Amino acid sequence: MALIIKDGNIITSEETFHGDVFCDEGKIKKIGKNLNSSGCEVIDARGQFVLPGGIDPHTHMQLPFMGTVSSETFYTGTSAALAGGTTMIIDFVIPSPHQSLIEAYNTWKSWAAESACDYAFHVAVTSWDDSTEKEMSVLTETEGVNSFKHFMAYKNSLMVDDDQLIQSFLAAKRLGAIPMVHAENGNMIHFLQNKLLKQGITGPIGHALSRPPEVEGEATNRAINIAKVVDIPIYVVHVSCKDSLDAIVSARLDGQRVYGEALACHLLLDDSVYKSDNWDFAAAHVMSPPFRGKEHQSALWKGLQSGNLQTTATDHCCFCSDQKSLGLNDFTKIPNGTAGVEDRMSLIWDSAVNTGKITPNEFVKITSTNTAKIFNIFPRKGNIAVGSDADLVVWDADATRVISAKTHRQNIDFNIFEGRKVKGLATHTISAGKTLYKNGDLLKNRKGLGSYIKCPTYLT
Repeated sequence: MALIIKDGNIITSEETFHGDVFCDEGKIKKIGKNLNSSGCEVIDARGQFVLPGGIDPHTHMQLPFMGTVSSETFYTGTSAALAGGTTMIIDFVIPSPHQSLIEAYNTWKSWAAESACDYAFHVAVTSWDDSTEKEMSVLTETEGVNSFKHFMAYKNSLMVDDDQLIQSFLAAKRLGAIPMVHAENGNMIHFLQNKLLKQGITGPIGHALSRPPEVEGEATNRAINIAKVVDIPIYVVHVSCKDSLDAIVSARLDGQRVYGEALACHLLLDDSVYKSDNWDFAAAHVMSPPFRGKEHQSALWKGLQSGNLQTTATDHCCFCSDQKSLGLNDFTKIPNGTAGVEDRMSLIWDSAVNTGKITPNEFVKITSTNTAKIFNIFPRKGNIAVGSDADLVVWDADATRVISAKTHRQNIDFNIFEGRKVKGLATHTISAGKTLYKNGDLLKNRKGLGSYIKCPTYLT
């Protein structure tokens, strides 16, 4: 059945106007006023906003990591995303070192078949040999992968060295793909971890102490300089500190094409969480990079306001309390990850639009449109225009809720934003023209409704 959203205040990254949006066959077919709604499902959006569906460019559903597997499946995670107004995720395929990229991709693709919303993949390069570029070529040319991630952290595990970065960046350039980096100096972290453990510091505070802003700033600057020499754009995931942001701003002022991503949690929480006497509470916040001091939060907001950071994400990677307890006596064994895919849109609206930090149009940019543009799926995604996918959110700027693990849909037993009241919520989430979330309820037969979205290379 066709669907029409009536009388909404439509917000794109560039425009704000009043009207109706008519959707059929998964696409937006008409935009105007007083459109005929005969025979259609009708959503009354009077007094509400109509936004492009959110795109979260950084998630890790059912990720095997640090001796366990993240608790969120593609089905539960994308369902939670829909409830928060996100209609697409870009997850990470992370091969084990020396594993075939294509083998890992096929595994993730099979897991993701149950997704309730649309999805795409970045693929991590975790080692390098003669077959790697050939497999990167297959992924770009036939599977619609246009981004490759590199871990500069996790020594003796996922970390790649500078030689491997150079080889992979060169391959990405030849293929028309964009390299991404998790920018932390793994050697420095390894040194600090051992130093702290020898000092008897074994609790979650050690995680933050072993990953100071300097290790992120150094790695960000190094990756940007490698990209400059190779002459390729670069995307820096989860920028958490002023040191990293400064490196990005400096490069951009010099004309280099550098993109930066901020996480909702880094924007809103600070490093005081690691000082709690409650081990479970502190461990729940262990992620990499860790939470920073308030001065870094202020810098990140300015980065978004100035356009030097372009996207917001979650790094959604859930580990429950029993999984976190794997590091009870050694902070280096606490699985790294927190949740947020359900809460990102409301958190950013409440903390940024409601406070005047950004405009509603800028909100659309940093939660949807910029991601679609960077990963080459705009105007299909991240837009409200005739011909775009009918991925839409009806947004009530006056509605409120209190975030809690007792009521969230994320498959995790705590919420790092527990008790926070947010104003601004999705009342309806429409994916491919189907209403999958409505006034607190998810469509029951949503499993597998999400489609795999190919991201074209930048040469096509």
